[in-house]
Amino acid sequence: MSADLKQRVHARLLRSVDTVELDAADGRGAVRVRLAELLRDEEPLLPAARFERLLAELTDEVAGLGPLEPLLADATVTEVMVNGPDRAYVERAGRLEPVRLGLDGPGIIRLVERVVAPLGLRLDRSSPMVDARLPDGSRLHAVIPPLALDGPCVTIRRFGARAIPLDAFGVGGPAGAFLDWAVVAGWNLVVSGGTGAGKTTLLNALSASIPTDERVVTIEETAELRLAQPHVVRLEARPANAEGAGGVTVRDLVRTALRMRPDRIVVGEVRGGEALDMLQALNTGHEGSLSTVHANGAPEALVRLETLVLLAGVGLPLAAIRTQVVTAIDAVVHVARRGGVRRVETIAELGGTTDLPRARTLFALHDGSLAAVAAPCRPARRADAPCAPGGPSC
Repeated sequence: MSADLKQRVHARLLRSVDTVELDAADGRGAVRVRLAELLRDEEPLLPAARFERLLAELTDEVAGLGPLEPLLADATVTEVMVNGPDRAYVERAGRLEPVRLGLDGPGIIRLVERVVAPLGLRLDRSSPMVDARLPDGSRLHAVIPPLALDGPCVTIRRFGARAIPLDAFGVGGPAGAFLDWAVVAGWNLVVSGGTGAGKTTLLNALSASIPTDERVVTIEETAELRLAQPHVVRLEARPANAEGAGGVTVRDLVRTALRMRPDRIVVGEVRGGEALDMLQALNTGHEGSLSTVHANGAPEALVRLETLVLLAGVGLPLAAIRTQVVTAIDAVVHVARRGGVRRVETIAELGGTTDLPRARTLFALHDGSLAAVAAPCRPARRADAPCAPGGPSC
């Protein structure tokens, strides 16, 4: 009975109202008001509780993401994974839980199309993968057949509106004081870690130490960062359209950012040839910049950066690349997820020579907390910065 009633109301809405104009005019609220009128016309004697439930479900289907809306409204859900018809999971507190959504394959595709169509993106057999950003900043990735063998798959990575402090990553005491100093002192920091380890969230936490009077330019493939500073310019890459034209890469944006008078550049994630442009920017006066990279540890992050620079295809010899890395990057902060808990495991300062950079551990995880291993040697990049906590001059 409920399903039939919802179908009738939905059909009447489509016949009587241009939902695109309605959505543009007043958003979700206008859709809800119109649906309430139609629902009362169809079933004027519905009990109040049932009326509200059906109205909420209809509004989610017409103006939202249907069965996914309650999950996206749940602050404890950090990731939503739809693995095909009637197979879905959510992540809460780092652990996966199965959920029932009642979505079939065409229903999943309709939900994704509702997100990507206003962005000028498409999802069909000729373009079976898509990345998009939801209005709340969450990141959506979808894959459909023929690439996804068991039906359409959707992954939504949530990003909470509330900033996560450093101590949520187990960074407190001397380690927290050091990272706060490193950002203020203009050290160039790279956050390393695996997928879902919390690199972007940690980058947000580190950015809280950036002085509010500085101009910050953020560059991301899909916008995820939420900096609290008042003077922030946010840039987001754009994929090519169905004809293969109009694409703007992260590398293009790094070059653009250099013409925007940034005090600091924050690159959400380095994963390609933009690594070279970023290193060159850091070596030409843009100190205090931040970025993330996929790697299994601090030493591996240096190797990863070298590999990414090679992807730029400019033919630089390895010795020149290593010189760029060791002079541009001051420290690597490695974060990992163990048993559903995200923690900083290592803070390493770059050392060695320009021919062979090495990650020198300053803080390491010991008995559940970050313990000091060595004192920092590199000086502050900003002339007005105080000396490093625990440094040789303190």
